[in-house]
Amino acid sequence: MKSFRKELWFETRNRREYINITPDIEKALTESGIKEGIALINAMHITSSVFINDDETGLHKDFELWLEKLAPEKPYNQYHHNGFEDNADAHLKRQIMGREVCVAITNGKLDFGPWEQIFYGEFDGKRKKRVLIKIVGE
Repeated sequence: MKSFRKELWFETRNRREYINITPDIEKALTESGIKEGIALINAMHITSSVFINDDETGLHKDFELWLEKLAPEKPYNQYHHNGFEDNADAHLKRQIMGREVCVAITNGKLDFGPWEQIFYGEFDGKRKKRVLIKIVGE
């Protein structure tokens, strides 16, 4: 069995962003040479997320509105965590959207259902963060 590891780095312009990283994962899969196996893609920071969904602008706006209702950024003093930092909402949003995804690899391709894409969700941006890609198989 082979194993392949790669990191993707991000520094978003905004505090919150959703980035389709599917092409980056597909490129890593090609680099790995693995044809059958599993790809694990996970955020390496506790205020960002990796998730699978549709690449549709309206849906991304819906995520933003929904997450802000569940864990609003402001007022900062509503959170016990916010003393040294002001990112408690980002920690909560990450819990909701998840840390990682795992995708089957079949015939050298990501084995997706219709419309599925992999996204990096940033909830406390404007600084360097990374995503880990780990691909195992044959």
